[in-house]
Amino acid sequence: MFQNDKSLCHPELVSGSQIIRLKKMNDLIKKLSGKNKNDYEQIAAEMINNANVELFKELVAQDDFLFDFVKQNVAERLANACNESNYKNLLKFLVCYSPYYDDFIITTLVKYADEDLTDEILEIFENGTIDEKTYCAKYFFYIQDPLALDLLRENSHSDDDSLSANCAATLGVFNDSVSYNNALEKINSNDEFEQLSAVKFLVLFGNKEAIPALITAMKKSTMAENIAGEIPYLSNLFELLENSKEDALLVINYIINGLGEILGLSTVFDYELYDVFERLIRHADDSQTAVVLLNAADKFETLTENDEYLFDEDKNTKNEIHDIKKLLGSINKKHLKPLVHKELNENSEFVYTALDFADDVFAIRELLKCNNQTIILKTAEVLKKLGNLDEPTKTVALLKVTDDNIKSIIRAL
Repeated sequence: MFQNDKSLCHPELVSGSQIIRLKKMNDLIKKLSGKNKNDYEQIAAEMINNANVELFKELVAQDDFLFDFVKQNVAERLANACNESNYKNLLKFLVCYSPYYDDFIITTLVKYADEDLTDEILEIFENGTIDEKTYCAKYFFYIQDPLALDLLRENSHSDDDSLSANCAATLGVFNDSVSYNNALEKINSNDEFEQLSAVKFLVLFGNKEAIPALITAMKKSTMAENIAGEIPYLSNLFELLENSKEDALLVINYIINGLGEILGLSTVFDYELYDVFERLIRHADDSQTAVVLLNAADKFETLTENDEYLFDEDKNTKNEIHDIKKLLGSINKKHLKPLVHKELNENSEFVYTALDFADDVFAIRELLKCNNQTIILKTAEVLKKLGNLDEPTKTVALLKVTDDNIKSIIRAL
């Protein structure tokens, strides 16, 4: 039913024996995940005692179709079936990785760990498949054998997200300065994907001392929204607001920009955005907070007025997006808009967003005299939208522009 083979795409290739096998496997999984204690205890015991890898693979293939609480129940049932005489059978399951069953597999192996088992895990880590390596990296999160360090470093920037994540988290437990310092260097890389990989590593490594470096990298990066979306997994937005309000507001602003395009909408729960916006609304008395709240109100209006953003989201996410929109509908835009104009200077990290909500034409025009050509272009576009971009204004805008592409765009406005 859920097997990834040609027979699924081409029913005519399914033999009678395959149909019987698939039905039997699915019946076993229904019992394993069901409510009948005798059934699920029997299936769990048989699966572990006989090292039924085929059934485990079928179980993992259904990860996307089973509710999380069901998978948690199954994991507990399988863990309860493990004992001192059969736990080594779990090593055969390492060929098929699942983030829903790795905890039970690894914590069981750790429970019975000895030097021989750790040596065996080291050998699998060195020579095994990606799936096997992913489990092994998690094993050394609990069993901190220094012999695993080189393998952890080597795999910490793997193209496989689960493997790299487990390696980074484990290296964090080791407090490995070599990999940490290497990642700090790479967040300044000109290669965007190498930079983002380093950001993810630092977040999973778990050292909050990396926050200033991550924020500095975010400010300079063309993937600022991606980086901003990672930072709250290391330090939540409330902590960031306490430590540096301006930096926190900038992170929030980039998250707002990325929602629905770069960042999934369900992340509103991870970032606790409803509560964050509630707090900002209570203290909306400065220019940067005003910019962020106006930007948020505009974004959530867009997210809810167009079905394309919410169509594939679950009920809880849809409700949360609408609740946040309703909350942001309570902001006093007449009070906030005048505050925005303070950010209309080229040294402000919020200048681009501020331009979207500013309506003081004189203050906006002043930005045409700045030294940042991208800001000059954005300013010209805003003035065009406001109906205040005449030829003399274009001439002023072009005075400090040397980039031919920007010149052409401004002339065409």
